[in-house]
Amino acid sequence: MTSNDTPSKRLDRTPRVFVTRHLDVNVEQRMSDLFDARLNPADRPLDRESLIEGLQHCDVLVPTVTDRIDEEIIAAAGPDLGLIANFGAGTEHIDLKAASKRKIIVTNTPGVFTDDTADLTMAGIIGVPRRVREGVELIRSGQWTGWAPTAMLGRKLGGKKLGIVGMGRIGQAVAHRARAFGLEIQYHNRKRLPEAIERMFSAQWVETLDELVATSDILTLHCPATPETRGMIDARIIGLMKEGASLINTARGDLVDQEALIAALESGRLLGAGLDVFPDEPNVDPRLIKHPNVMTLPHIGSATQEGREESGIKVIANIRMWADGHRPPDQVLTGLA
Repeated sequence: MTSNDTPSKRLDRTPRVFVTRHLDVNVEQRMSDLFDARLNPADRPLDRESLIEGLQHCDVLVPTVTDRIDEEIIAAAGPDLGLIANFGAGTEHIDLKAASKRKIIVTNTPGVFTDDTADLTMAGIIGVPRRVREGVELIRSGQWTGWAPTAMLGRKLGGKKLGIVGMGRIGQAVAHRARAFGLEIQYHNRKRLPEAIERMFSAQWVETLDELVATSDILTLHCPATPETRGMIDARIIGLMKEGASLINTARGDLVDQEALIAALESGRLLGAGLDVFPDEPNVDPRLIKHPNVMTLPHIGSATQEGREESGIKVIANIRMWADGHRPPDQVLTGLA
């Protein structure tokens, strides 16, 4: 995968754009005004055959994280496909090497969902130690008998250690919010951040993942799903976590060994978990749903009206720049091997 500043050739027709999912209504209207857009108003996830069929006569594909754009899909695309304008920041569902071989440019929408995802992460960081999910169920079941001095005791946040795995945009946004709750911030990253950024967040770098998980009261994940990170929170790592610690995952379900996590929750070693992502979405293991202190959410970290509209606007900007023969502002790779 290489980077190259050579602009693409200007498209001599209105771009034919194939959009795989239903997007914000304002975004779709703008796409229809600007492009020859094939939309998905029913919002049904497309199977492989439908994806391949749609790629036969388009210049631009606009996929989302629910679409698996692998080597076979890209190889089966028509000859005019020149841009994959992804709706979202993550591109692990796209085979970037295969796109590069076909000289297909890939773009994404970075930075749009940073605050939204960090906000939802804080819901888990606060809600799991304070047993919010369990309290809601107690009220809804009609079993609450009133206030008592020893009822529904959770854990306070102030003075506890928050371990952040992946201190990129979202990890830093979480650190910024967590400081206001009196949490001590420590992080593990592939590379240590500059000292000035560490001072900004009062964050301590921990060199190894083992040490981070062993010393954190709450562990939160903010790294992409790659061959290196898939299953990184495995039985061994979970076994290193503190008794009564919490795990928060708003990144990718593949980061966690789900069986190992469930075993630690059911044994009582872990206090609870806040999960917005799962390894086999939309399927969620019934044991997680049943557990009284696991907050299970339907992948809504980026689900704000403002964020989704802004992401669509970025997609449109990338398409227009590419069609005009310029380098798209959010280019992931140029399409040159």
